[in-house]
Amino acid sequence: MSARALLLCVLGGAAAPGALAAAPAAEHARLAAHGLLVAIAQAGARLVAVGDRGVVVYSDDGGRTWTQADTVPTQALLTGVCFFDASRGVAVGHDLTILTTGDAGRTWQRVHQDENAPGPLLDVWCGAGGQAIAVGAYSAYLASSDAGASWQAQPFRPALPPAAARAAGEAAAGGFHLNRIAGAGGTRLYIAAEAGHLYRSDDSGASWRQLPSPYEGSFFGLLPLPGEALLAFGLRGNLFRSPDGGATWVRLDSSTPAMLDGGTMLPGGTVALVGLSGVVLFSRDGGRSFALEQQADHSGLAAAAAAGEALVTVGEDGARRVALGAGPRGGAP
Repeated sequence: MSARALLLCVLGGAAAPGALAAAPAAEHARLAAHGLLVAIAQAGARLVAVGDRGVVVYSDDGGRTWTQADTVPTQALLTGVCFFDASRGVAVGHDLTILTTGDAGRTWQRVHQDENAPGPLLDVWCGAGGQAIAVGAYSAYLASSDAGASWQAQPFRPALPPAAARAAGEAAAGGFHLNRIAGAGGTRLYIAAEAGHLYRSDDSGASWRQLPSPYEGSFFGLLPLPGEALLAFGLRGNLFRSPDGGATWVRLDSSTPAMLDGGTMLPGGTVALVGLSGVVLFSRDGGRSFALEQQADHSGLAAAAAAGEALVTVGEDGARRVALGAGPRGGAP
């Protein structure tokens, strides 16, 4: 699968439609951990990854070996996953499919689906007190207050800065794709969207406001860093850092034209970003500068998670552990 095909697969139309009570379950496959995986999350010490045709796999040894989930009642492409704690989690995907688990990803229940939805859900955030938010194409926005047991669709109407008022009509006509939602600790959340749109909430999603944007292309990832620092990244290697929660931005050199779509911070403070064409970027100066480590097979990468000091990625060829080199040090304070 090419890098472009991976992107179109995630953002494309629905897969495996069917009524909520009758959708087929994911098929078990010996090489499930080596097929297309799109998202990864931590459930305590366990890693859980989701992907094509309802596949869910988990690892209890830092990504060295993987086990396919026993029961996943969908064959929709799964695009996002998160956990409230070491046991309870949510996964989302095409057909507005939403799944929940209470046993750290071993078995799943389908709690929501809409085969007539105009586009997929693309990401999900799990917060304190069982609060969760799922986002997706055409400003799809669903919220839960009971750990994913029930969901309510809500209009996404962020407060617009004066300079963005002219785009309000376009957003109201169909909504921008909301590609990624990320928590920054406490009650702060961020959303990365298409056409250069970035949003911030300081009240756990009760209200949102649009942030000034450093460019007009689509953002596919956000990574909150310690303090007020924030990374935003997307098409053609575009990478930006904000020191003040998205109020101002500085463009960074990513050394790649590939799309950047995932990132994580390792326990020692190393920041890692991944993207298509096997791109892995890492920083040891708080995300102020990055070194590129191109993976030899150029396989597209979609997301990353930390397993101790190791980096575990998922993408078009499944899950893998990646060793990071020396990387840049120092940098501006």
